[in-house]
Amino acid sequence: MTGSEPDDGYPVLLRDWVRRDGLKCLKVKLRGDDAGWDYARLVQVGKIADEEGADWLTADFNCTVGEPEYVNTILDRLVVEHPRLYGMLLYVEQPFPYDLEANRIDVHSVSARKPLFMDESAHDWHMIKLGRALGWTGVALKTCKTQTGALLSLCWAKAHGMTLMVQDLTNPMLAQVSHVLLAAYSGTIMGVESNSMQFYPEASLPEAVVHPGLYRRREGLLDLSTIAGPGFGYRLDEIHRELTAPAVVHGETSS
Repeated sequence: MTGSEPDDGYPVLLRDWVRRDGLKCLKVKLRGDDAGWDYARLVQVGKIADEEGADWLTADFNCTVGEPEYVNTILDRLVVEHPRLYGMLLYVEQPFPYDLEANRIDVHSVSARKPLFMDESAHDWHMIKLGRALGWTGVALKTCKTQTGALLSLCWAKAHGMTLMVQDLTNPMLAQVSHVLLAAYSGTIMGVESNSMQFYPEASLPEAVVHPGLYRRREGLLDLSTIAGPGFGYRLDEIHRELTAPAVVHGETSS
C-alpha cells in the first residue's frame, strides 16, 4: 500500500478480502508469456491463500499460451517445489487461443496433470465437442454468453463426462441472480465465481436491499434464500432502482 488508496470502507489487500468475506477459492490471473512471472505469481497468491485459510486455487491464462509445454513446465515445477500449492490447484483455465478450429492444439498432456477448463472457447456446444476431442476436460459456463447457450453447453458437457464451473464476468444488479441460480443447479466443482462485490460493490445497492445475501460473501458463501416468485425470482416490484432514460423511444433515437 502507498497511502493513496481510497478510504471507502472496502478492503484493498487480498488478505483483507479473504478475511472479511471468508473466501475459499482464489483465481490467479496469469500472463502466459513469462513463465517465471507466472510461476512466482502462483506461489505468491498460493501462500496467501494457504496462510489465510482459503482452500483452493485456480489458474487463468486467458488464451495467451501457444504450446502445452509452457503450462506443463510451470505445473511440474510447482508439484516439486510447492506440493501443497499444487494440491490446492483445482484446475487450469483457458491457456490456449480461444479459436479451437484455427488452433487445434492437443492438450492431453496438460489435462493429464490438472483438469483443463474451456472458457473463451466454450461459446457453444459444438466447440465443447471439439475441445473434448483435443483433451479439454471441463467447461466454464457463463450466463453473459446467454442463458440458453449456457444450458446447452451444460447438457452436452454433462452427457459426455466433463466437469463444470459457473464463472463470473463481474455480474452486478439483476445479472447476479441468474448467475448464481445457474451455479446452484448445474453441479459445479466449486460453488460459483462471484466478484462484483470487489469491482463495483455500490452498483448493486438497490438489489442488495431485497437480496442481501447475493451481494456480500459471508464465510465464503452466498445466500440464495431471498430468491422467490415467478421467473428468476428477481422480486422486481420490491427493488427500487432508478433507470436512465431509454436511448430509443418508439423507434426514434432520443437526443
